[in-house]
Amino acid sequence: MLNRVADLVIAAPRVVLGICLVLVVAGGIYGRDTAGRLSPAGYEVGGSESTEAQTVLAEQFDTGPANLILLATVSDETVAAGGAAPGGVDGRQARDDGLLLVERLSAITGVEDVASYWTSGVSQLRSDDGTRALVTARIVASEDGVYDRVEQIREEFAGQAGTLEVAIGGSAAANLEIVEESERDLLRAELIAIPITTIIMLLVFRSVVAALLPLVVSAVAVVGTAAVLKAMSEVTLVSIFALNLTTALGLGMGVDFSLFSISRFREERAAGADNETALRTMVNRSGRSIMFSGMTTAATLAALLLFDYPLLRSLAIAGFAVVILATLGALLALPATIAILGDRIDRFQLRGAEPTAVEQGWWYRTAERVMRHPRLTAVVVVGILLLLGTPFLRAQFGIPDDRALPSTSQARQVADQVRAEFDGSAFGAMAAVAPEYSAQGDTDSTAAAGAGVDVEAVDRNDDLTAYAAAVSSVDGVARVETVTGVYQGGDRVAETPTPDRFVAAEGVWLSVVPAVEPISGEAERMVASIRELPAPATFLLGGESARLVDNKAEIESKLVPVGIWVVTVVGLLLYWSFGSVLVPIKAVALNLLSLTAAFGVIVWIFQDGRFSGLLGFTPTGLTDGQTPVLIFCIAFGLSMDYEVFLLSRIKEEWDRTGDTARSVAFGLQRTGGIITAAAVLMAVVFLSFASGHVTFIQMVGVGLAVAIVTDATLVRTFLVPAFMAIAGRFNWWPSDRPGDSVARTVVVEPSALARVSSGGIEL
Repeated sequence: MLNRVADLVIAAPRVVLGICLVLVVAGGIYGRDTAGRLSPAGYEVGGSESTEAQTVLAEQFDTGPANLILLATVSDETVAAGGAAPGGVDGRQARDDGLLLVERLSAITGVEDVASYWTSGVSQLRSDDGTRALVTARIVASEDGVYDRVEQIREEFAGQAGTLEVAIGGSAAANLEIVEESERDLLRAELIAIPITTIIMLLVFRSVVAALLPLVVSAVAVVGTAAVLKAMSEVTLVSIFALNLTTALGLGMGVDFSLFSISRFREERAAGADNETALRTMVNRSGRSIMFSGMTTAATLAALLLFDYPLLRSLAIAGFAVVILATLGALLALPATIAILGDRIDRFQLRGAEPTAVEQGWWYRTAERVMRHPRLTAVVVVGILLLLGTPFLRAQFGIPDDRALPSTSQARQVADQVRAEFDGSAFGAMAAVAPEYSAQGDTDSTAAAGAGVDVEAVDRNDDLTAYAAAVSSVDGVARVETVTGVYQGGDRVAETPTPDRFVAAEGVWLSVVPAVEPISGEAERMVASIRELPAPATFLLGGESARLVDNKAEIESKLVPVGIWVVTVVGLLLYWSFGSVLVPIKAVALNLLSLTAAFGVIVWIFQDGRFSGLLGFTPTGLTDGQTPVLIFCIAFGLSMDYEVFLLSRIKEEWDRTGDTARSVAFGLQRTGGIITAAAVLMAVVFLSFASGHVTFIQMVGVGLAVAIVTDATLVRTFLVPAFMAIAGRFNWWPSDRPGDSVARTVVVEPSALARVSSGGIEL
């Protein structure tokens, strides 16, 4: 197949490149508004109890959690000028302005269930010092409609409203700000990553033209995937974070694939081949490596589809698409560009050092030193990796909330003030829903009333009363509100102002207000205790804390299947490539070791709060639960790139000489420089996303950068030579005789810096 690709590219390079260009332009036009079509949601697990509870609450009771909050503060300027009546939000002028605020908000289409301190008198909607009050509401619309309403409300209400200063918050506002912040972060990351990677490529290839070629592959991958994501958003929820992953992987893999391809082309020319022969060899040799890399990375990312979790599924779609398109770009667009350029690929060269003999190279000598003491080296390096991974043993997992936004975000500031100054959490109320509950006894009067529900009949139900009281006595619960009253600490303390909202023709629900942070270990224990209580009917518990528990359960339940999938697929691909049983086992084990360091660093930085000032995030004492899973699938696939590039070169030399020490040192010398350069470039791309202001993206960027650098340095430079020296000829068992290469073995190109054309250097 690759021979045919080479024939096509050589025969009609301008046609191939022209077709690619047309497709990229068309994809760019179609996908130009992709960011606006993607969602910050996707954290609800399909079929989970918390998701079902929210559905029942909306469909059966026509209600749901408030997703909009207006924080009204008595203006300091107004008070200083004597324009506000005494009493803070209880002052006459502040009250009049607050009531007008409620009236105006209620008049907006799609805004329902508007409540406020001034209309309800509920003390929890008044700050402790009396200078602030809350107006809560529920925006009922499609996701795009919700964002439109939030934008309208921000324009009309944010700022001064008489004697009140109004700030907009709530989950709807926070989600919109996450979309806006993600778009800014994406642009910032591109502005950082593209110039830096281009400069590094210039230093590596010593040619301006060659340094720009990775952008060809990246353009195909990123623009094409953006179009795919827009198309997918028409039929399913696609997370806004999929676009960030698309850019990171597209830039990174574009650099990697270009690095290996261009290096092979230059090596063949340096050996005396003409441009056509060098290009054909490049497509056949490096093309096989790129195809294997693409298959491995796509297969590991496909494991994310096993989760019934829209966010991870979105990232799987984005990752799969960008890897496949990057592979096609490297096999078609890049060779076509090189065919057109020919010798001009080395235009505007920088002066470089003369290449040295293989045996005199730094990588060769390092491998020799490692193999003289392989067991000691293995023990030391494994110890370092395990030490770096120890913080992961105390990881506490959670899900993102408003604190994923920067402290300058208005929605984040509103949430912080609510947490600090109000009794209970306006964000954290849970709903315990019994969709098939009905009052025992007085059902005839219920039917005869014609109104659908006899509230008094439900109110007389002792079982419901006892259940509500029991829920209110659970550690972490501030109060429970339901048709039978308001409960605190197991006691009924008040009547419910509007009891009819808690019942339907069939069904009843309880509002459970937590006294703890909704996303916390205390909240998890609270949810577990509530779900263990005996109940008079089947109650479904929904809300942010319940979602935390259900999401963690979903991830934990799929860890083993995901691990089996990734290990099996990677193992089979490696066995197919090398015909060795030991190579896949070693590769999987070493990859897992390199990932332990990344996981440990994530916990040490983001959970423990180190460098929070530098990176600009808010530590919550929790680690985002899906981040390790995402890093595992991405980094595992990318690490296989370097594994195959190194092992293929080692295997070629082993087949030629039968000398393990010689083949390992030779292979590391040929690939060590290019693997390091590729890892540095990939790390730069991932770290550019750590410059953003959404904590989830920062965490993924830092984690992947650490995983890639650790794998390319400690693992490939030290552990691989050490373990191969220990295993000796058994590395290639059962075909462990020199020359017994499997016919399908992937042949990898040597380092671009090992033997290059004039002006090149050797690392």
